Amino acid sequence: MLSLQAVIEAILFASDKPLNVDKLFVLLTEKLLNHPELADGCSWELNDRQQVKEAILELQQQYRQGAIELAEVASGYRFQIKRQFGPWAGLLQEDRPQKYSRALLETLSIIAYRQPITRGDIEDIRGVAVSTQIMKTLQEREWVRIVGHKDVPGRPALYATTRQFLDYFNLKTLDQLPPLAEVRDLDEIARSLELAEHPVSADQQPASEGAPDSAGSALEDAGNSDISQDPTLH
Repeated sequence: MLSLQAVIEAILFASDKPLNVDKLFVLLTEKLLNHPELADGCSWELNDRQQVKEAILELQQQYRQGAIELAEVASGYRFQIKRQFGPWAGLLQEDRPQKYSRALLETLSIIAYRQPITRGDIEDIRGVAVSTQIMKTLQEREWVRIVGHKDVPGRPALYATTRQFLDYFNLKTLDQLPPLAEVRDLDEIARSLELAEHPVSADQQPASEGAPDSAGSALEDAGNSDISQDPTLH
């Protein structure tokens, strides 16, 4: 008989993106509703989301030892290689990991700490122009998106980070960014946002040692009076 814990383990291993408790619950209930014969091989009956949460907690405990962990990121839960094993998993990589320019990392860092922010405000902070290619790359990677427009002449777009940004840098919330008061300059901000991808499978890019660990709120209040959010964006 299959346990709920084992079923969730299989689903998370097979998924190419994180899944949260609600998605897992809906997926399981719909599957059982459409294929009731599957219940015959299960040792459980799914009644509420708490059962899913408890199964996840048991899996996290099970994977405390070894090289794999069940991590919670912004979008949900995923299996990944623990950070200290990233360099070893990287031995499988034939191609060098993609490198990003200092300008791109600085721009991303400023958006992360000062969001929502306009491109002009980013340029004022950096002291140089931000290239269109940088903004395009950040949006193509789905790390940054337009969340509204500033209520000033020209209504420039306001940029903010995304859930994919949090997932990529192994963060659950923006509060896990290093506190801004502890960051001295743009170089240090960029270093604190070094690419730190945590792979779900061995053919993906391994984790780096540079991911931020410390918790603490470092973000300015996003609810400024001169900002009007687009109602179609969420």
